[in-house]
Amino acid sequence: MDSALPVTTTPALPPLEADVAVLTAALLDVHSVSDAETPLADAVEAALRALPRLRVDRFGDTVVARTELGLDSRVALAGHLDTVPLPTTPGARGTVPSRWEPAAGVGTVGAVPQDADVLYGRGATDMKGGVAVQLALAGLLGRDGGPVPVRDVTWVLYDHEEVESEKSGLGRVARQAPGLLREADFAVLLEPTDGVVEGGCNGTSRYLVTVPGVAAHSGRAWRGVNAIHAAAPVLAALAAYRPATVTVEGLDYREGLNAVRIHGGTAGNVIPDACAVEVNYRFAPDKTLEQAHAHVYGVLGAAGIPAEQVRVTDASPAARPGLDHPAAAAFVAAVGGEPMPKYGWTDVARFSELGVPAVNFGPGDALLAHTDDEHVTAGAVRRCLAALTRWLAPGA
Repeated sequence: MDSALPVTTTPALPPLEADVAVLTAALLDVHSVSDAETPLADAVEAALRALPRLRVDRFGDTVVARTELGLDSRVALAGHLDTVPLPTTPGARGTVPSRWEPAAGVGTVGAVPQDADVLYGRGATDMKGGVAVQLALAGLLGRDGGPVPVRDVTWVLYDHEEVESEKSGLGRVARQAPGLLREADFAVLLEPTDGVVEGGCNGTSRYLVTVPGVAAHSGRAWRGVNAIHAAAPVLAALAAYRPATVTVEGLDYREGLNAVRIHGGTAGNVIPDACAVEVNYRFAPDKTLEQAHAHVYGVLGAAGIPAEQVRVTDASPAARPGLDHPAAAAFVAAVGGEPMPKYGWTDVARFSELGVPAVNFGPGDALLAHTDDEHVTAGAVRRCLAALTRWLAPGA
């Protein structure tokens, strides 16, 4: 063997029956920024293939495992393996490897962290805490002699959630083996929700509004048309826009229509001949993508912007909450709390497109996702695991 060649090994995870908080830390210690998920996917696949009750398939760096017990219903538990890049701020704690810290004045960090102990690391909330819960449930339900769940379960642990939609591992499974997802009666995406059920999600669409001008030397500005100035009606319309709050199946979804980026100009002495405004619309699940597009074109058209100057650059549909589904009602009853809407977009929309109602439910505060000090508590992941265990295997 050429010693100059790199040798790669599959990182070993703790036994899946270990404390889910310890398992979370082990997952954080495996670097898995988008495009680099393979080592973690290998480790997850190896851990799941060791469980005799599970059938395991792999699609790129997405691992799908399932029980085949012939039960009356099936649920899908989904979570992504990738993270955003590591923070670059000096002293940031949300990095790799992970680190435990005691909560102020509470407990001490030892081999088994206290509930209040805080785990720092990239992906702690988004969403390796949720992935650890998935794996712990698989370890419980997939081993010989483990409790028999009241529903068959499909676990989907997928790559490329944090980047462009076409790379999504969940989307890959939906294209290559849609039956593995469609056979579920209900799905839970373990995105961070602070242990509260968040139903459905807003949709999101993006547009590029291009405003033309005429270039000229800025010392003879009257000979040109300033495209940045000409974009003022676009910005005025967006600034004056009053977003709606829309009630869908008892949940109130807040919308938003905003300029998120603007481009224009070539030099400090040139009147710009073009300006482009990027616009993002977050819309409630009472609308289809077509209705969302029509709404945005209507707002801009009322400001005098012709349709040919507006181009759709990206769009993802919303998802209805589906809380009236029997499996969803049983889930809410088991985990407790008052369901809330999901304001952002999540992959529950992919399940919704396949006809599978889905909710978000996972450990950690979503506001900490992607931050320099991303963290989750030991108690949060343990409570999430306990709630899902009550639902899937009461009495276990």
